[in-house]
Amino acid sequence: MTTLNYHTVLPAGSHWSLVMRRGTALTLTDIDGGANAAVLFYNPENLLERYNAPDTLKCQHTFRLGRGHCLYSDMGRIFCAIEEDSFGWHDTVCGNSNAALVAERFGALNYQAAHNERHQNGYDSFLVELAKYGLGKRDMAANINFFTQVTAGADGTLHQGLHSKPGSEVRLRFAMDTLVLLHTCPHPLHAGGDYPRASLGITLDGERKPLAEHCLVREENQRGLRNNQLYYLSEGV
Repeated sequence: MTTLNYHTVLPAGSHWSLVMRRGTALTLTDIDGGANAAVLFYNPENLLERYNAPDTLKCQHTFRLGRGHCLYSDMGRIFCAIEEDSFGWHDTVCGNSNAALVAERFGALNYQAAHNERHQNGYDSFLVELAKYGLGKRDMAANINFFTQVTAGADGTLHQGLHSKPGSEVRLRFAMDTLVLLHTCPHPLHAGGDYPRASLGITLDGERKPLAEHCLVREENQRGLRNNQLYYLSEGV
C-alpha cells in the first residue's frame, strides 16, 4: 500500500482545512521566521466535539504548549500530540485577531483593493473555513497559535515574546480522526507596522503510527488515550 505524502506552502493571511486521519502526522514549518499558525480541531464525525484549551492546559499543568503535550477535545479525548517541536513555546490563550484590530494595527486593506495582499484577520478566516462544514460563529473555540510565544508580566499583562526563527517546525501526530482548521493571520498581540508576511509550510505524512512514548509520560495523557480507545472500541481497535 502506497503511503501518501503531501506538501504545500500557505502564504500569510490565508486559511486552510483538512481531515487528518488517526495515526497520520501534520508538520508545520515557519519558512521565513515570525509566522503565526492559528489552529482549531473538530471531530469530523461529531462536529460538536472540538478543541478545549482549558482542559488541555490544566490537565498537563502548563500555560504553554510544546513537545510531548497532548491537545484535548471537550470530551476528554486526545485529538493529537506534539510529537516534535523545534520552537518550544506555543500560545493557547490569546485567540484571534479580528477586522477592527487588524485595521488598527496595520491599516484596512480589502481584497478589492489589494487582492492576495489584503490585510486579512483570523476571525474571518476561521469563519470561511467553518462554513465549509456547516459551522459558524457559535462553533469557534479558543485556538492554538503555533510559533507564537506569549509571556505574562508581573501585573498579569500578556506580551508577545520571541519570534520563531526560519525553519522552525512542529509535528502533530493524530490520535483520532480530526478536522483541522488553520490560518496564517497575525497574532492579536503582534505589534503594529507592516502587515506580517511570513509563509507557512504544511507537510502531511500518511504513514500511520501511534502516539510517541514521550507524549504519554503524564498519567493524564494515558487516561486521555484510554478515552480514545474506548471511543474506537466498536471498530475492534
